[in-house]
Amino acid sequence: MNQEPLTLYKLIVLYILNKVSFPLSIAQISDLILEKEYTNFLTLQQVISELNEAGLIHSKSLANRTHLQITEEGRNTLSYFENRISDAIKSEIREYLQKNELDMRNESSIQSNYYKAVNGEFEAELTARDKDVNLVTIRLTVPTEELAISICDNWQMRNREIYQYLTTALF
Repeated sequence: MNQEPLTLYKLIVLYILNKVSFPLSIAQISDLILEKEYTNFLTLQQVISELNEAGLIHSKSLANRTHLQITEEGRNTLSYFENRISDAIKSEIREYLQKNELDMRNESSIQSNYYKAVNGEFEAELTARDKDVNLVTIRLTVPTEELAISICDNWQMRNREIYQYLTTALF
């Protein structure tokens, strides 16, 4: 594949990650890039892999998602080559991020997962994060998988209310 488009796609990913103050999942980046039709999914996966191998981004797997953040080396690289991204693309990215930032931040900050424990019951693990700080982690043991799924789903929808209750009751 021609290296010129790959270089542009790498710069676009770096630009996106540089414009947010929180990690983005690969799915969130894919949504933006595929919606704007900058490239296809397979090429994007290659770009992310190469950026990670080069140390320009850092990936961290949490539950069933991989979250990405730009590294200092990635910021430096972007500062040298950002002018290769057209003003139109930069504008589209800024608009997309502005429109979707709250949802993207919430999705990255609120995590839930469940698994089967050794005793046969299920554990639901719920976490709320702000940047790299865990605000709260709750682990609940329940008898059925359905209950664990329900708890994870409810955490996604009601995390603010639950966190507020906990801080009010405990402080």
